[in-house]
Amino acid sequence: MIYARAKRFDDDLIPVIDISPLRDGSDPLSVGKALHAASSGLGFIYIKGHGIPEDAITAARATALSFFRSDAAKKETVKVSASHRGWLGQGGAKMQDDAKADLKESFIWGYQKPGGAVLTDHALRGPNLWPQFLPELQFDAMRYFDHAHEVAHHLMRGFALGLGLDPDFFLRTSERPLSRASFVYYPPQSEDMGNEQFGVGPHTDFGVLTVLCQDSVGGLQVQDVNGEWIEAPPVEGSLIVNVGDLLARWTDHAYTSTPHRVVNSSGQERLSLVLAFDPDPQTIIDAREIYGVGYEPREAKTTCGDYLIWRFEKAFSYRKT
Repeated sequence: MIYARAKRFDDDLIPVIDISPLRDGSDPLSVGKALHAASSGLGFIYIKGHGIPEDAITAARATALSFFRSDAAKKETVKVSASHRGWLGQGGAKMQDDAKADLKESFIWGYQKPGGAVLTDHALRGPNLWPQFLPELQFDAMRYFDHAHEVAHHLMRGFALGLGLDPDFFLRTSERPLSRASFVYYPPQSEDMGNEQFGVGPHTDFGVLTVLCQDSVGGLQVQDVNGEWIEAPPVEGSLIVNVGDLLARWTDHAYTSTPHRVVNSSGQERLSLVLAFDPDPQTIIDAREIYGVGYEPREAKTTCGDYLIWRFEKAFSYRKT
């Protein structure tokens, strides 16, 4: 038995884009065109010039590792809730019906208003569960969330520009976003587990856009158009951005939501900081909004909230009990 293997990284397939001219307004259209080209290809992009302070990333990583290294009994005090907040232990997620359960653990939280108030008007949001045994986690997690969410907003404006749309097209209904974040912990994975066991199994991301901050360990693999797996290693100073299923659907698959997986063969702990951007739950996902009322998209319109509930019910075991 061996690890699931992948080809070496190819920067022709996963480009590196500096988004500084988008963020500062000096040349947003050129960045939008670059994002458009990359999203029309593999749908994975390294971005630099993202603006998240390094100390915010460092603090979030340190606090997240403190949480995951804590006793299981302590983590159980914030066990995942029905609104998908809190600690999801190993084996709690499975990306495909016939796959083995993932090895990862996650701590999940979501958008909250300044002052800590949260919305409870949808099945996938509710009170964030902050552990009393690690009080600094709330500050560090929300600080990272706010920065990463701002990056996502810049990117969504860039995608709109790349499609020739008003820059706020994808942000028109994002005052009460379903956005959520997670610290994702991958334990070392031994080779004798075989090539069908993953930190997280092959999947596409459910929502609109994912912003991922990797550590230095590596293990992310992306499937190319020929079905072959390629490595997507850490690139210093960068984040990885990938198109989710809802953005692919919104653009009638002009943008690609690409399968990916994690194999942690490093012998070390691996930690990712993940931001999943999604707009308000009632947001209509309909390609005709982009291409015109006479256009016939491949998939019927849906709402952001309804689609996410459907996908979550399939993926997470706690929602079946």
